[in-house]
Amino acid sequence: METLFTPFASFGGGLLIGIGAVLLMLGLGRILGATGIMSGLVFAENRDEFAWRAAMVVGMILAPSLIFLVTGTMPELSVPVSPAMIVIGGVIVGFGASLGSGCTSGHGVCGLSRLSVRSMVAVPTFMLTAAITVYLIRHIFGA
Repeated sequence: METLFTPFASFGGGLLIGIGAVLLMLGLGRILGATGIMSGLVFAENRDEFAWRAAMVVGMILAPSLIFLVTGTMPELSVPVSPAMIVIGGVIVGFGASLGSGCTSGHGVCGLSRLSVRSMVAVPTFMLTAAITVYLIRHIFGA
C-alpha cells in the first residue's frame, strides 16, 4: 500500500487546524482536542459547553461537503481493513486517549505549543507506537 505525498494539502490542513486551535483558545480558553471535545459533548455539564462542542463536531462531519462544494470532488477515502478492525482500532485508540489523558490532537497541537511536559512525553510515545504498528502490519503480518 503506497502513501501519497501531499505537501500542499497537508500544509493547508495543518494550518487550518492550528488556526482553529488558536481561535478556540483565544475565544473560549479551551484546548482543541477531538477526544476531549467529543467527551464533553456526550457528558456535557452545561449548555454553553454543549453548544460549542456540538458546533465543532458538526463542522468536522460537514467538512467533506465543504470540500466538495469548493473542488467538485469528495475527498478520497480508502480504508483497507474490515469494519471489525476499525471498531477494534477505535476501542484501542479510545483506551489510549484515556490512559494518556488526551488524544493526539490535544497533545500534539495544543500541548506541545504550551510546552506541556505531559505532551512532550505523550507525542513521541504516540509516534513511536504508530511507527511500530505500521511496520508490524506492513512488513511482519503482510497486510
